[in-house]
Amino acid sequence: MTSENLRTALHDTHVSLGGRMVPFGGWDMPVQYPSGILAEVKAVRTATGVFDVSHMGRLYLSGPKATEFLDWVLTGSASTLRVGRARYCMICNEKGGVIDDTIFYRLSEDRYLLVPNAGNRPAVVAWFQHWIDEKFSPGCAMEDVTGTTGLIAFQGPGTPDVIDKLADTPLSGMRYFSWTESSIQGAPVLVGRTGYTGEDGFEMLVQENAVVKVWNALTGSGAVPCGLGARDVLRLEAALPLHGHEIDEETTPIEAGLDRFVRFDKEYVGSDVLKDQQENGIQRKLVGFTLPGRSAPRAGYSLLHQGETIGSVTSGSYSPTLDTSIGMGYVLERYAEPGAALDLDLRGRTVQVTVTALPFYTRPRRT
Repeated sequence: MTSENLRTALHDTHVSLGGRMVPFGGWDMPVQYPSGILAEVKAVRTATGVFDVSHMGRLYLSGPKATEFLDWVLTGSASTLRVGRARYCMICNEKGGVIDDTIFYRLSEDRYLLVPNAGNRPAVVAWFQHWIDEKFSPGCAMEDVTGTTGLIAFQGPGTPDVIDKLADTPLSGMRYFSWTESSIQGAPVLVGRTGYTGEDGFEMLVQENAVVKVWNALTGSGAVPCGLGARDVLRLEAALPLHGHEIDEETTPIEAGLDRFVRFDKEYVGSDVLKDQQENGIQRKLVGFTLPGRSAPRAGYSLLHQGETIGSVTSGSYSPTLDTSIGMGYVLERYAEPGAALDLDLRGRTVQVTVTALPFYTRPRRT
């Protein structure tokens, strides 16, 4: 830890619980607790886990031109999003590269909440302000409330039953990618039916002075505190992209297989590049792959075919849920077919991997 890193309102709580703190995206965050990453992953897959995700940004966009502005800077549509719903999409540069991926919520006709990634928040704020000044001012205002609020992710198949016991209003009937307002032990919360684990769950925006109260209510219900290590394994099992790994400013959503989150019927920053790739194809493509055992592939490891390097790993880990090692990476498009056998340079040792359809893990349907 360094004094240069920001701290969330739950920092002292993490330390008191034995959380191992590490720098991440400009913040001091817990990577794991004494129970360990495997136990934390199991809790989220089978019961309930709780994450401090207050390092993520919280930006309000409002005004009569807010919808038009978001339609210009996002690959998804704000104008077709109903009040009360949320949507996942990308923020792209003029070359179609991904500045960040984000979820945004339509709070009212002219007001939105947008959640950028921790390390990308300054870049997103600067990018947004550039376009507001260039095309949408006056008429669109941005407010960064990251420093005065907290964000908690409550994830796992047991969350609907638990949250109904804790919240002042029933929340288990919420639709996925919707939001509502409620309170937990008297603390107002804006609740989204969203998450980054591949499980059912909720994410809660809380005023900074009430974050500890809400966290304690969730852990008091039996939810296991989880850190960044478990969060990374869970998102990888669900094949959810991580900026700086699967997506970055040199990578487009089409290359990353995120076409379904891209609108091709509107004009926005980078749309001409994305439409061209959709129509004419791409040279490289993101794939998933598996290999037996626990020898986890790491970002940057080479992927080969008959001794020729044809790509590289972006993320990899042992998957405790599937009891095998998994990874994602970019390869030349002709090698991206599921079932294809490739080689991985694993610290100087060549091992065979199998290209696998994504996601690796899909949660069971609710009955």
